[in-house]
Amino acid sequence: MRPIRATAVLAAVLSTVLLPGTAHAAEPSPLASVAGCPPDRGPAQACDAANPQRPGPDVLAGAHTAGRVKPDGRSVRYSWPGVYFEGRFRGTGVGIVLDDADNDYDVTIDGATVATLVTPGKTTYWVKGLAGGAHTVRLVKRTESPWASGAFGGFVAAPGGAILPKPPARHRQIEFIGDSYTAGYGNVSDTRECTSDDVNRTTNADLAFGALTARRLNADYQLNAYSGRGMVRNYNGGDPGIDYRTFYDRALLNVDGDVWRNPGTWRPQLVVVGLGINDFSTAINPGEPWTPDSLMAAYRTAYHAFLDKLRAQYGPRTIIVVSATSVYNTTALADATQRIVQERNARGDDRIRYWYYDESGLDYLGCHWHPSSHDHQVIAQRLTDYIATLPLRW
Repeated sequence: MRPIRATAVLAAVLSTVLLPGTAHAAEPSPLASVAGCPPDRGPAQACDAANPQRPGPDVLAGAHTAGRVKPDGRSVRYSWPGVYFEGRFRGTGVGIVLDDADNDYDVTIDGATVATLVTPGKTTYWVKGLAGGAHTVRLVKRTESPWASGAFGGFVAAPGGAILPKPPARHRQIEFIGDSYTAGYGNVSDTRECTSDDVNRTTNADLAFGALTARRLNADYQLNAYSGRGMVRNYNGGDPGIDYRTFYDRALLNVDGDVWRNPGTWRPQLVVVGLGINDFSTAINPGEPWTPDSLMAAYRTAYHAFLDKLRAQYGPRTIIVVSATSVYNTTALADATQRIVQERNARGDDRIRYWYYDESGLDYLGCHWHPSSHDHQVIAQRLTDYIATLPLRW
């Protein structure tokens, strides 16, 4: 049996680096990519004042996102992994206004990855040298940052171009709730042995099973995932008294008491919940307030309360999938989640469903024996096939 280690992502002091592509991103594009102002605009500090296409106070007027973001003056801030911004522009280039010294991002133009930005800091990152005409741009946050937030200040057109109306929101919406598996922890690593910095550099939420599944279904999505957290017990009993539910309502994970305000546009037809690996994957330590029986009882009670919350939040038509997978040396997770769903169904809620995926075909070659990018593709295909059996009207 494989060991499972669902370690929380560690907050490291990261150097501010800007790379136009890495070994785990697409090959660098022949496009000329420059950090800061375009060369004909002078120093970076003067760029925004000189550029008439600087985003206005509402940066989301020119960028579509479904993620949990919080307005902050001339930018929006966020913490959850996989938050993405999509825009359209006309011209030969586009700038991306960022303020983030903690996270990594991928940039795609017309569907092709042209750059990976590693802890870019405060900058306007430029992609130039495009053929004239209309183009799409997408920025996605690859990494987790529960200790910090990033800020997006909008898209900026190169001289002579223009930001076009943002892409419309997709009708289909899926919310993924979970831990390191949902976040894509270390999924593009080429080794299971990873430092905390290795985990940050090799986590790509955009290649996690949730993002892959949503794109296959042409759905907007949220990845509300936090590595190492459980429903009632975190990995190896760490951080007692704080669990995933402590953070679920937040937009900014590092701000105590923060609450994300749904703008009224987030109404997912499908919610996929995967919480419990961290509750059950490690033995109860001396001094923890649990026995196997009391942990199971607390888990089931908390899960039911969380499902009550989701049902009240999204209404009776949303399908909620309770997901489980293999946990080393125990069937506790599968047994508990299946029983929870049976109890909900017995109460008359048949729109709560159970989905289990086993280890077959998975290599767990990601950091610390987590699913690899190959594994996330396999899981995404199985989940897509399962979703096809659900009574969704979308």
